[in-house]
Parts: sequence; structure tokens; C-alpha cells
Amino acid sequence: MDRYENDNWLDLLRLGDHQAFGEFIDKYKETVFLCCRRLGLRVDEVEDVASEVFIAAYKGLARYGGRAELGTWIWSIAYRKGIDYLRKNRRLGQLDSEACQDMVESRAEGPVSAVQNKELEEMVWEAVERLPRLWSLAVVLYYREEKSLADIATIMDSKENTIKTYLFRGRRQLKEMLAGPFFGENAHGDS
Repeated sequence: MDRYENDNWLDLLRLGDHQAFGEFIDKYKETVFLCCRRLGLRVDEVEDVASEVFIAAYKGLARYGGRAELGTWIWSIAYRKGIDYLRKNRRLGQLDSEACQDMVESRAEGPVSAVQNKELEEMVWEAVERLPRLWSLAVVLYYREEKSLADIATIMDSKENTIKTYLFRGRRQLKEMLAGPFFGENAHGDS
């Protein structure tokens, strides 16, 4: 059994064990940084927000009930702290969503599933970074982190249908971007 899935390790975290908390930070720092970067925070901002995230996690561990995976729980804290930071320090035009009827049918239909090699995969993820923040975050959580729609809705404090909308729009824009001249003729499926 993975040490991080062990209830004893979680108990040590809740009791304030410094070594266990150091391991917790090591295990989830990349997750927190990725979330913050997907929200569009600069490196210096990410470090500030990450500190707030781990302080909030430390204070909240006693209340962590295990309803969501620990990774999902820390993503949701990072997301909320990142959004709070942006609201206080920047304008959030991209964070407002519109109602939409479109639904995402499955992961298999997305452009990411068509990635055949590492180079093309890197170009796809670079394109994902150019999507609006919420769309990008939803795509990353769904395709890269393999979170469920319910987990993403929890993390982003949104409804599942809103997450489906972000995914649909993100996939649609990615398809347009990948069909463009930036990605060359092979992006069209031409051999």
C-alpha cells in the first residue's frame, strides 16, 4: 500500500507531524503549482498562493473527511486560493462563464486522444495553455490528471454541466487551433 494512502500517515498529518507534512508538501507541490499556473498566475504569484494553499491545508486537515481523494481536495484548495488571489489582484474577465447547452460525450473524442507521439503531445499541451483559463484548467484536470467530472466540479466549485461546457468549448477551440497552420499539414490528418 502506498504510504500516502495509509490512514496512519493521514493521522500523522492531522496530528501535526512535521515529517509527514513535509512529505505531503513534496507529494502535492507540483499539483498546486500546476493548478496555479493554469489559472494564469506568474511564478512569483504561484509561490505566494502555494504557501497559502499549504497553510490552509494544514489548518483544514482535521476537517478532511476523505469524501474526495486527497489530491482532489488539495486541487480544490489551490483553485479557490488562486481564484481569490486573482480576484484581489487582477481582473477576471475569463473567469465568468456563460450558460451553454453543449455536452461532452466522452474523453475519446477530444484532440488529446489523437496524440500519436511525444512531440505532437507537447504541441497539444502548449495549445491547451493558450485556452481561456477555465477551459484550460478543465481540460488539464480531465485529460492529464484524469479527474472525473464530479471531482473537477468540486475542485472548481462549479456544476458538472458547467465543467462539460468548459470541456466542450476547450476541445472545440483546440480542434480549430490544431487544424491551423501553426501545427502544419499533419494536424489535419493528411499523410
